[in-house]
Amino acid sequence: MRWGAFSCALVPFVLIISGASWAGAAGTAAGLAAVTCACRALLRQSERTAARIRVRETGRHRDRRDYLGSAAHGGGRHSEGRTPVD
Repeated sequence: MRWGAFSCALVPFVLIISGASWAGAAGTAAGLAAVTCACRALLRQSERTAARIRVRETGRHRDRRDYLGSAAHGGGRHSEGRTPVD
C-alpha cells in the first residue's frame, strides 16, 4: 500500500514536469487515490475473511490439549507396516 501512496504523489509530479496540465495531473492523482483506496479495502476484506475461515477450521480440529490436526496424534512419519521399495 505504500507503493500506491507513493505513486499517487509521483505520477502527477512526473506529469506536470513532462508538460501535462495541472487539471490533468490532479485528475490522475484523484483516480490513483480512488484505486488505491479500493484495493486497500478489498485487501482488508479478504484478510478478515481468511482469518474467519482459519479460526473456523482450526477450532474444529483442536483437541483438549490445544493441538492441531496430525500433531495431536504424534505427527511425523510412521514406518509400521511399510517396507522400502528397492
